[in-house]
Amino acid sequence: MNRIIVNPKILGGKPIIDGTRLSVEHVLGLLASGMSHSEIIEAYPELNEENIQLVLRYASQALRKYLD
Repeated sequence: MNRIIVNPKILGGKPIIDGTRLSVEHVLGLLASGMSHSEIIEAYPELNEENIQLVLRYASQALRKYLD
């Protein structure tokens, strides 16, 4: 998960994809709105498929911690 970082100086400390100012929350919102992975990558060329998978894994692990 080292590509997902939390820095209080970037986006108020929201988890972001390292090297971008795109938050995990934003990418999840795009997916939830129905955008496909390829549409997201086209709209945000700094992302790739691996980044989207990392976001999904991060969210899954965060939810698992919350529910435990």
